[in-house]
This record gives sequence, C-alpha cells and structure tokens, in this order.
Amino acid sequence: MNNKRPVWDKYFLKLAMLASERATCPRMHCGCVLVKDRFVLATGYNGSLPGQPHCEDVGCLVVDNHCVRTNHAEINALVQAARHGVTIKGATAYITNMSCTTCAKALIASGISRVVVFSDFHDTLATDFYTNAGVEIVKLDMPDREINYNIEGYSSARKTEKSK
Repeated sequence: MNNKRPVWDKYFLKLAMLASERATCPRMHCGCVLVKDRFVLATGYNGSLPGQPHCEDVGCLVVDNHCVRTNHAEINALVQAARHGVTIKGATAYITNMSCTTCAKALIASGISRVVVFSDFHDTLATDFYTNAGVEIVKLDMPDREINYNIEGYSSARKTEKSK
C-alpha cells in the first residue's frame, strides 16, 4: 500500500496546481477544479479570452492594479462547465488562491457549496461573501509538489513478458 497516496482534498488541490501551469498571465498563476462526488466537472486557469493575445506574449493590461486581459481560473472553470451543460450546484471548488470578490460571487451564484484553497488572496471580500452564503471554506497547507508516479513495476513486468 502506498502511504504517499493523497487524501481527496489534496488530490484535487494538486489538480488545481497542475491547471495553474497553463496560466498565461505572469502576474499570478491560479488554477481551479470544480468537483462533485469525487468527479471532476470542469477546470480553469487564469488566461486570455479565446482567440485573444496572452499577457505573456503582449504584456498585461493593468487597470486599478489588476490585469484585465485575463479571466480568472474560477470564471474559466464556470464557463467551461456552462459550455458543456454541466451543473455546478452542490460542487466543491478547489482553488490554488483565495478567490477575488468577483469570482467568489460567481461561484456562489453557481451553487458551489464548498471551497478548498491553500493560498490567500489580497484585498478581497471573498471570505465574507462565502461565509454569508453558507459556503464552507477549507484552508489547507499547499500540497506537496512532488508527483508520486511509479511505473517501475509495470515496465519491469512488460520487459519480462517480452523477453519470453
């Protein structure tokens, strides 16, 4: 038995970390995974609108100290779910960074019941909005960045079979 197997919340936070690697705004990489009944409904990362230039290519468009060229990870996850007809009501949002106020409002309006996060976001009312809406907030330590991927046994078995 692998004692490094992550519990579900850390597993889905690691998926949010992986999604954040797709982010195209250098000011902050954020990932969001929407999950219900241990099933991934949608993912998102902060990035430009489809077909539009990315911050990493043309620079950030900053208004009031926020880059407005990109959608945030939560919005992109919600849009992905909407485009595919997936309902979010009762789901959990796994997010690398605490939502901004606007994203918190969108998640609340979509019916999210729980938020799991490991990093704070500055200057936001998200925590207050989530709490007032009855959305459970779980703050965890950042999951280990290591991926425990072991195929050694598999590849050894294949080599043995091929050599017969």
